[in-house]
Amino acid sequence: MTTAAPRTRVGPRKAWTTGQIVLTLLGTAVSAVFLAPLAWALSTSWKSETEAVEVPPHWLPEDWTGQAWTALLETGNLTNWFVNSLVVSVCVTAVVLLVSALAGYGFARTEFRGRGVLLGVVMAGLMVSPAVLGVPLFTTVQQLGMVDTYWGMILPQCAPAAMVYILYKFFQGVPRELEEAAFIDGASRWRVFFTIVLPLSRPSLAAVGIFTFISSWNNFLWPYMVTNDPDLMTMPNGIATVMNSYGIQWAQLMAGGLMAGLPLIIVFVFFQRQIVAGVAHTGLAGQ
Repeated sequence: MTTAAPRTRVGPRKAWTTGQIVLTLLGTAVSAVFLAPLAWALSTSWKSETEAVEVPPHWLPEDWTGQAWTALLETGNLTNWFVNSLVVSVCVTAVVLLVSALAGYGFARTEFRGRGVLLGVVMAGLMVSPAVLGVPLFTTVQQLGMVDTYWGMILPQCAPAAMVYILYKFFQGVPRELEEAAFIDGASRWRVFFTIVLPLSRPSLAAVGIFTFISSWNNFLWPYMVTNDPDLMTMPNGIATVMNSYGIQWAQLMAGGLMAGLPLIIVFVFFQRQIVAGVAHTGLAGQ
């Protein structure tokens, strides 16, 4: 004989407090500020070029047209630009994950002479703007014969000081007892790293990978400096070339910006939990 489970009584919903109302209104206002440029770009991309530059401007098009999207698809080599951006971003992300994981773990767990000085040198890279390093990096790439190559675009983006710091902070929080137990069982340092530490650091690795991919995809300056071949241009550079060749066509510019940013929006929508979890696990949320 089975007894029915007691039914849970659902009471009336509690009224919102003043703090909840204020936070909801504040969140709505902040969301509107961030979404307004995207809404404006989407609206402008469906306007004619004449209507896009009208003063005063208006949000919704009076005459809906896909002329800007059609012109962009006809005048631009979007397939090559997308493939180039994907190849460069994926390769940069893979190298950065490998380098930053090894370096972060080495700084967090290995004791050697000059460790503090070397860590300080790596962290000093956070204070140097990438634009300052543009000329010496280009000179080095040119001397190595990597101008107008994938390697020339990929390798200079693989010096991840910030990503090393993120994983370094995470590895410091991993209990040493787990590694010491594996050492007692006869595991080597490499086996401990790949079988224990890396599985525990999946949220942080996911966050580092997503941040790196987004940064590499949006990188305009370095691919612009090192690439003159139209067949090797990335999405930001290719769209900028179309704009420079045919003048500033605002409707096409908005359509191109949305097309270049669409993969990043998709990545963020599907991986936002990993981003939040990664930042929380690294201990950077309060810094």
